[in-house]
Amino acid sequence: MSVPPAAPRPASADATRAGLGLLLVPPKPRTGPRMVPARVAAMCLVELQKLRHDRTELYTRAVQPALWLLIFGETFTRIRAIPTGGIPYIDYLAPGIIAQSAMFIAIFYGIQIIWERDAGILTKLLVTPTPRAALITGKAFAAGVKALIQAVVVIVIAALLGVALTWNPLRLLGVAVIVILGSAFFSCLSMTIAGIVLTRDRLMGIGQAITMPLFFGSNALYPVAIMPGWLQAISKANPLSYQVDALRGLLLGTPAHLGLDYAVLVVAAALGVLAASSLLGRLAR
Repeated sequence: MSVPPAAPRPASADATRAGLGLLLVPPKPRTGPRMVPARVAAMCLVELQKLRHDRTELYTRAVQPALWLLIFGETFTRIRAIPTGGIPYIDYLAPGIIAQSAMFIAIFYGIQIIWERDAGILTKLLVTPTPRAALITGKAFAAGVKALIQAVVVIVIAALLGVALTWNPLRLLGVAVIVILGSAFFSCLSMTIAGIVLTRDRLMGIGQAITMPLFFGSNALYPVAIMPGWLQAISKANPLSYQVDALRGLLLGTPAHLGLDYAVLVVAAALGVLAASSLLGRLAR
């Protein structure tokens, strides 16, 4: 008995299935060394999207550095009580205020990751294939970009007050790198403290307790040479001093140790990423 031929499949159905197939093919996942930069960039973009939706933080944080330059800078320029190597004190102060405003943004960044833990977002991020170091690095660089926007605001204010800043593009690029590296370290320090204390209230207290000692224990307001010996030792161990030294050298052309400054900030940021990554699991529990 002969077998009846199978009915031909309609051409329109084949075309539809082929079209659906093309739509359903997932993109090839990045693996190996290519995955980490992509995840870091993705985490950075997520953080910046939050800033795009609410810019209030940027506006309010611009008030304090403006007051430092207007009141403290203008007054001590008239007094001439602090040796600055022949440049006006407000010029000497401006790089220190840029570093200060960037640090103030980064030092409380751990509060955000505690909020993400409470909202369940951190647990969801940890079950993805993204390495913990990439999560921390993305957040650290996002803090750096936010601090960079803040630094641009302070530079504009300083220029309006007559501070003799350089406008060399390469030097400004170096300023951007220094601001991002310094902010990356301080945001990692904040996330490390968050992994230890686990609560927002404790982190706020510790952040407020260490912010001013870091600022006054650096060369942001006065040269290291006029400090007492014990404070000079603290200043040399303070990453903020290296950030200010590099900013002053790049923006004002004063003598600086740029190679040492960049090296210290890169190592500090890398150690910060390692420390914060190791405590991320504890924070999520």
